Amino acid sequence: MRTPLQKGEKILLVTYSSWTSLVPPFLLALALVVVGLIIVWRVPSVWGWLGPVLGVGYWLLRYSTWKVNLWVVTNFRVVDEAGLLTHYAKESPLDKINNVSYDQTVLGRLFNYGHVEIQTAAEAGATDYYNVNHPKKLKDTITAAQAEYKNWQFGNQAQQMAAAMDARQVGQVAAAKAADAPAIAQELERLFELKMKGALSEDEYNRAKARLLNH
Repeated sequence: MRTPLQKGEKILLVTYSSWTSLVPPFLLALALVVVGLIIVWRVPSVWGWLGPVLGVGYWLLRYSTWKVNLWVVTNFRVVDEAGLLTHYAKESPLDKINNVSYDQTVLGRLFNYGHVEIQTAAEAGATDYYNVNHPKKLKDTITAAQAEYKNWQFGNQAQQMAAAMDARQVGQVAAAKAADAPAIAQELERLFELKMKGALSEDEYNRAKARLLNH
């Protein structure tokens, strides 16, 4: 996948379009190679190698195009990516997906490919993925990733609420100490006067002062 991953993001599944889409290009490339080799065998000529070269080049082009046409499920989103020389990417965040469904034809069930539809809360509505390899696995992975994402969101919100409550409690304690500061200062002054008058010994003064400051 050429789309950069976000911080904390990990890939859960990568799937491609069905391998059956490669069968016609492969047969055409094979035919070009075979015909070219027959021509070279019967009429030796440099031009006879044109068929095999075109066949191999055509097959590599179609295979490389197939390889970059993929769907990726992460713990944050679903990415539809395509393009060999160009680059196309469409993202569907997990928290915006309302429903995921898939269907398969008879051939699709036989060769395990099908159509996947993702309904999102965006204005575009539904996103369709056609000729997807392992459509049920894609649908199940998205559903499981959504559940994990919701649990992660709830846990993150709970941590934020707990941190906010702790900060509030600390603030309340600090405010209470600040409100008591004048009274503590006045009491310290009274204890000092008693000490100076001889009513309190040094040890008694220190113990009373410690109790007052640790209150």
